[in-house]
Amino acid sequence: MVKSKRPSSTKSSHALPLDEEMKQARLAKQKKSSEDSAIVSMDQDGESHATVDERTSKKILSLAKKQQAEVGKELGYADVAKMKQYSLSAGDESSEVRSENVPSEEPEEQTEEESDLKDELILESERKLWDNNDVHADDVTEEEEKVMREFMKMKPQTEDIPKAAFSNQITIYDKYMEALAAKRAEVDDAVSQSQVSESSKPQVDQRVIDVYKGVGEVMSKYRSGRIPKAFKVLPVLLDWEPLLFLTKPHKWSAAAMYQATRRFSASANEKIAQRFYNLVLLPRIRDDIAEYKRLNFYLYMALKKALFKIGAFFKGFLLPLCEESDCTLREAVIISSILAKCSIPVLHSSAAMLKIAEMPWSGANSIFLKTFFNKKYALPFRVIDASVHHFLSFMEEKRNFPVLWHQCFLTFIQRYKNSFSNEQKEQLMRLAQKQYHPHITPAVQRELQVSINKFPENYTQKNDEEMSESASTIN
Repeated sequence: MVKSKRPSSTKSSHALPLDEEMKQARLAKQKKSSEDSAIVSMDQDGESHATVDERTSKKILSLAKKQQAEVGKELGYADVAKMKQYSLSAGDESSEVRSENVPSEEPEEQTEEESDLKDELILESERKLWDNNDVHADDVTEEEEKVMREFMKMKPQTEDIPKAAFSNQITIYDKYMEALAAKRAEVDDAVSQSQVSESSKPQVDQRVIDVYKGVGEVMSKYRSGRIPKAFKVLPVLLDWEPLLFLTKPHKWSAAAMYQATRRFSASANEKIAQRFYNLVLLPRIRDDIAEYKRLNFYLYMALKKALFKIGAFFKGFLLPLCEESDCTLREAVIISSILAKCSIPVLHSSAAMLKIAEMPWSGANSIFLKTFFNKKYALPFRVIDASVHHFLSFMEEKRNFPVLWHQCFLTFIQRYKNSFSNEQKEQLMRLAQKQYHPHITPAVQRELQVSINKFPENYTQKNDEEMSESASTIN
């Protein structure tokens, strides 16, 4: 009789104690996937605890933002994107209106946290690339500054020249000075009208004054992190300017100035941003460069943030700086390095070039014009013609101009040599013979000789109308 074989077990029952056999009989074994084993191995190593790669985390964040936007639409937060201006004057009921219209601050705080995180990441990446030598501020020596100051003190020896030779340039300059005088007269009238008795002015609540004085103390010691909420609402207030000066901007830290510029460039309208750039940012930048001979990293980033409101930057920062006769070469080199790195619309740049070309000459203006020429814009004919007249105005000058002027002249010829008419080429060739530099002028003459006239004599650019519209925005 054949004996029946017992089923062979993979594991003998005698290999384990009785209590463990009972546990295995009651509980099923859990299989570990390859991903779980990888995660466990990473945790056991102790070197890296990252379990989600960068691509997956970006997808998760994008999905979370979409869900948050959908929830905001359902709850009615989508219509509160446009912020109104409010006043903090005593006895004003606008604060009550704001509290009724604006919902709870939790969604706004979440978006602010996201923007703050993005801003910190940008600052970290910029700091890694930051190098003071990249600005070339050390290339400008004290001797060069002294020579430029002495040159600007020299009067042009043009007494024997007939006035007809300068009729075009004098007309442009007179128009510019008349417009500037009219603008200053308007400002003086507005200031005189605003100087009314203190009793007729709306008085600001004393509690508000105490709050913004405390904000000024925080901003003077600020290094990183969140800024006070009272400062965040400044750009949308009607009486923002007196409250801003209660915080004493001249005592702010560099990091606080960056955060303030970031707020005004994002939340304020163009007129308020222009006013902030002119009254607060411009003096602080000039003082920092004059004291330390270079620009702080946070102030450098503040200038880059200010370019988000490009029209306000030109009208409130760059053009007033060019109008000042005491703008140093070091300031021009540092600021032009930021303009060279950032993308600027062609119409705004064209209007700025037109204004700078009509201003009295200075070394800083040549640096800014050279920076704009190197961007290789397709300029309107009006701007090219104004630049040609800018250089032709030095035809009868007997002074020997510095290398800055010759470098700017060479850059202009190299970039736009094919956009000149035959008459302009002849005039520029005569200018090169009169204002001669042994190393630069031969290159200018060679560029003019090999240039090709692409346009007929009666050619006019179609975008001159767009150029006039953009120029009116700069006025």
